[in-house]
Amino acid sequence: MNYILAIETSCDETAAAVVANGREVLSNIIFSQVDIHKKYGGVVPEIASRKHLDIISQIVVEAIFVAGITSDRLDAVAVTNGPGLAGALLAGLSYAKGFSYAINKPLIGVHHIEGHICANYLTEKTPEPPFICLVASGGHTHLVIAEGHTDYRVIGKTRDDACGEAFDKVARVLGLGYPGGPLIDELSKEGDPCSINFPRAMSDDSYNFSFSGLKSAVINYLHKCETTGVKIKKADVAASFQQAVVDVLVEKTINACMVNNIKQAALSGGVASNSALRTAAADACEKRGIELFIPPPSLCTDNAAMIACRAFYEYRSGRFDDFSLNAYPGLALG
Repeated sequence: MNYILAIETSCDETAAAVVANGREVLSNIIFSQVDIHKKYGGVVPEIASRKHLDIISQIVVEAIFVAGITSDRLDAVAVTNGPGLAGALLAGLSYAKGFSYAINKPLIGVHHIEGHICANYLTEKTPEPPFICLVASGGHTHLVIAEGHTDYRVIGKTRDDACGEAFDKVARVLGLGYPGGPLIDELSKEGDPCSINFPRAMSDDSYNFSFSGLKSAVINYLHKCETTGVKIKKADVAASFQQAVVDVLVEKTINACMVNNIKQAALSGGVASNSALRTAAADACEKRGIELFIPPPSLCTDNAAMIACRAFYEYRSGRFDDFSLNAYPGLALG
């Protein structure tokens, strides 16, 4: 049995987890800073970094305690080293290096997006490569072919805003607050998704995404309503915007499966918690005979269990990092 302690601090969640053999989650502790950043309408990098430093030791100790083991039984220490906020990444990386040195166990750096993909391996029903994975979050929108447990090929990504970023910006102009994704998802249940025909960026034949035009269309619609005295139905705006995002995400994911003759699709990242996306993806996959995998919401948002899962495959292959491992805020996938 191999036990890996993982640390994740790429944005505003301070997380630590212990996972056995890459699949069995023994603990998955997450401290969210949402309430701290809510007053600013988004994540403030300096505040996030300082809070990570304040809380990380407590979170790691709790993760080991909840796992029911002692630190001497750990086989490796894994940590996210990119992409993400520079200061936040360095907070987790510095602690992981110190902890690894103190217990004399290997250090493994993990790509944050690869961690999100591996969240699908932590459920009872798991995909096996090759499969198509949509990674949709506040900072990333990627379509990836998982060709192996450590081999990923990016076939599409956003040209501008990530879809989660678009959710946050639209929620802000609607006066809903932060974080935008869950708030829009909830409000959309009261609205008509067909009431406003917002654009879908489907014009090119690639698997790339673009959400800046959609975001601008929503803002322009609201401004027009205000200047012409038309009453704004926020629920309809939210539902129509959300449907436009979901349509693009699902269609491109399904197309990727069909063109590449792959019969398994997976969702990951914070936006994969969105109820409309989960429903639409399930319906589309069922119609086309594609098996769909979606982690529970607790494994869609940033967490350390997914980092431990990804690190397990590096541990098994004997790939470790030394203490020169650095943080790379713009670390590319593939």
